[in-house]
Amino acid sequence: MTASQGVSPGPFWDLETRLSSVLSMLAGYIGAAAYAHSAGYFVTFMTGNTERAIIGNFVGDHTLAAGAGLLIGCFVLGVFVASMCRRYWWRNHPHGATMLATAALMVAAVGDHILGERGIGLTPILAVAFGMGALNTSFVKNGEVSIPVSYVTGTLVKLAQGIERHLAGGGSVRDWAGYAVQYGSFALGALIGGLVSIPVSGEYMLDAAVVGSMLVAIYTWRADVRYCRNEEKRRTDVACTASQPDTTPGNLTAK
Repeated sequence: MTASQGVSPGPFWDLETRLSSVLSMLAGYIGAAAYAHSAGYFVTFMTGNTERAIIGNFVGDHTLAAGAGLLIGCFVLGVFVASMCRRYWWRNHPHGATMLATAALMVAAVGDHILGERGIGLTPILAVAFGMGALNTSFVKNGEVSIPVSYVTGTLVKLAQGIERHLAGGGSVRDWAGYAVQYGSFALGALIGGLVSIPVSGEYMLDAAVVGSMLVAIYTWRADVRYCRNEEKRRTDVACTASQPDTTPGNLTAK
């Protein structure tokens, strides 16, 4: 999300920044929705789940420890499945991960209604964690995730480093502004999720999450179509430029 050295930066509010902001907002929204109406399960905070999975055994809460461990497993499974789908079906398409996350939320909502538990039980939350894992594969470069939409800790670290570089005179606003936008988007999504959880009861909270995810999936699909067209045009322009003779003075060869 920062400009490479020696490369002229493009517009700040480009398509990638818009998409990452919307997806970070969705992650914050779903995380808040799941936390507010469950037994305090984290679907985006795997650091906290890891601590719970270990410490829970020391304090005698083995159920909490087991649940946290299952959440980690489902999150990792979501990343794995989405990565496999990207490799074989939706190469370089951010909207594929969003649609898979939406499908997982639908499964969670249906499962929650079937179980009929008060609040959101662990079983539906496992499907939500799977969806959050899938959502984090939206942006991949060179085979690895380039923008983890729910990894807030890493975003804050990069934000602070970018600010330090800027103040030290070795960088610019572009070194940290993107991370600030991503963190702010996640926080805004969590705020929206918290506000929605006030009037919406626990049995319908996952339905609200599905609606929000579907809206974002539609947005990412439409944006992805434009992105693919722009990339195709860019590749065509580069190929055409490379095929033209070099007319720079001094490089022309007399016939």
